[in-house]
Amino acid sequence: MSVAALDATRWRTLLALADALIPQDEYPSASAAGFRVFVQHNAADLDAVVTRSLHGLDALAAIGFADMREDERRAIVERLASDAPPSDWLESSSRWLRRLLAIVAQSYYGDPDNGGNADGASWRMVGFDPAPKRPLRARTIARLPTIDGAALRTEYDAIVIGAGAAGGIVAQVLSEAGREVLLIERGRALAYDDVGRDHLRNHRFPAYGHNTGPVLDGHPRVAVTGGDRRVVRPHEVGYSNNAMTVGGGTRVYGAQAWRFAPEDFRMASLYGVPDGSGLADWPIDYATLAPWYARAEREIGVAGELGHAHHGAREPYPMAPFPLNADGRVLHAAANTLNWRTAAVPLAINTQPYGGRDACVRCGTCVGFACPSDAKSGTHNTAIPRALATGRCRLLTGAQAAEIVTDSGGVARAVRMFVETSDGAAVERTVNARTIVVSAGAIESARLLLNSRTKAHPQGLGNARDRVGRCLQGHLYAGAVGLHRDVVQDCEGPGVSIATCEFNHGNRGVIGGGMLGNEFVPLPIHFWTTFAPAGPRWGVVGKRAFAHAYRHTLVVMGPIQEIPNPDARVSLDPLVRDRYGIPVARLSGRVHVESIRAAAMLRSRAEEWLRAAGAESLRSFGGQATDALSAGQHQAGTCRMGADPATSVTGADGRVHGNTNLYVVDGSLHVTNGGFNPVLTIMANAFRIATAIAGRDGTDR
Repeated sequence: MSVAALDATRWRTLLALADALIPQDEYPSASAAGFRVFVQHNAADLDAVVTRSLHGLDALAAIGFADMREDERRAIVERLASDAPPSDWLESSSRWLRRLLAIVAQSYYGDPDNGGNADGASWRMVGFDPAPKRPLRARTIARLPTIDGAALRTEYDAIVIGAGAAGGIVAQVLSEAGREVLLIERGRALAYDDVGRDHLRNHRFPAYGHNTGPVLDGHPRVAVTGGDRRVVRPHEVGYSNNAMTVGGGTRVYGAQAWRFAPEDFRMASLYGVPDGSGLADWPIDYATLAPWYARAEREIGVAGELGHAHHGAREPYPMAPFPLNADGRVLHAAANTLNWRTAAVPLAINTQPYGGRDACVRCGTCVGFACPSDAKSGTHNTAIPRALATGRCRLLTGAQAAEIVTDSGGVARAVRMFVETSDGAAVERTVNARTIVVSAGAIESARLLLNSRTKAHPQGLGNARDRVGRCLQGHLYAGAVGLHRDVVQDCEGPGVSIATCEFNHGNRGVIGGGMLGNEFVPLPIHFWTTFAPAGPRWGVVGKRAFAHAYRHTLVVMGPIQEIPNPDARVSLDPLVRDRYGIPVARLSGRVHVESIRAAAMLRSRAEEWLRAAGAESLRSFGGQATDALSAGQHQAGTCRMGADPATSVTGADGRVHGNTNLYVVDGSLHVTNGGFNPVLTIMANAFRIATAIAGRDGTDR
């Protein structure tokens, strides 16, 4: 039901209920802070259950809910929250009340521009300060030059599909080697102001949208969980959207730049292969990738320190690490009492001027947003500008690859794509290339190969053995939160400053493990949704408890070594198509039981760390059994590399089995996804494979 259909009585009831949930004290109530404006702007279509319940509330008394005394309204809300409705007008009162409470919290704790946090009152209440903590110089971040469809040539030496963490690097290496490269991206080249600072429309908290791409309409996916099949939009749960823009996820990521551990490349040999899993060794080892890790750290720019157990002796990072922040200092002292080794989190963020860009200004909105000082390093401000500077690389945005076209012998010859025009329409183009590199991410790379069907490849390119799309992985996260007596949230970005790698391997009864560290500076609404303390979440008590908890909560969490599951997969949905008529990705399956076991282990270690730090009121997350698929921001698998075409999609060189000039270069190659953020491994592998491609003469088709 639309809010436009609410009459004056229903509006009075809605505002009165919002004020019962977040009432007036020394800070304004929900309605005084602009809740009505927020609802009209953001939640124009309230759930039917909410609007029906508003009518039910007014039926409780002749004078109506809004005209009751404050204590009477509070008593009703208490009964509703306990799922004991004061009449039989609703079967489950707590369900709709939780939904409404979430909307009221989004209004009150979101950014002021959304209309429900007038003058940032709630941010002052909790102590959230997103402003830069260092001087911010005038930014001169130039837009990257792009071409339009009319400027396309008929043939290039290489077409790279996807301008993200891998594709940007492939374009750089090939163009610097003298190749004429077309780099295509379905999203746009976004300037800083295009990305924005909307706390309810970003990749950290996409309540009503996101801040990159694709656009919300015309680009669905299908998510299957158990027996539930849902068509989902790009910002909705189950879509598993990596940012689709020039730079890909590196445009808005948190920039943790970890190397995988040596053991991560040979987990099947170390642990055996669990029943029902696709666990396997990589066809390369850590030593093979080590020099490419070093190149990625140097060319992208990584700040860190030696000291994590899995790294071993090697050259220092290009930049010194970020200093420990307030919670990092508390956690460092606690780790010492446990005899746990810790070190700084490696970050692809400048701690000093580097690569022609300024240093981090320590703002409180790092992950999920663009960097105001351009200190956060991604391919949009490193590899892609270098590629374009050669004069041999052309960047085409708004281009959706539909299929890879092959000749009668099954050799890849061209890419058929839809290119957006200035009036919002799209034209179909087919462009030839001597080499084609697919770098669209684990979901979209698999989708493209599956959609490229011919007589020679009736199941899609590289899919003769039904391997494309299988073993889709993200990262399960496990951790714990607890209240500390001291202020431990100083709002100095990025926020992550300390981690331990003690539990990545060698855990009794567990396959693999994971890294544990502190967390980015949380948006207040993200904190309210994810980390807020147990107990009443409404009323004066809930409001004041949240205000205290934001600055006093310690958070420890990390990703685990997921065990690949062949049934966790990308396939093509037979019914749903995107705006161009292309079958969309269908995501199905679940995490393997061994991943649940590893998450439970990491959760218990997080609790141990917080207890040693003196935290109280501990709550933990992760390790619970789930039917959900793990395919989020760290997505990998689906086009795994290996020596045997029966169990892999590409060789160790990223070349699709049975093809001479078709490559996949992105996280979909990962055989396992490490107990770390995988972006540095994606970049290092891209440097490795692209350098080998550049060394070929390009004629071996």
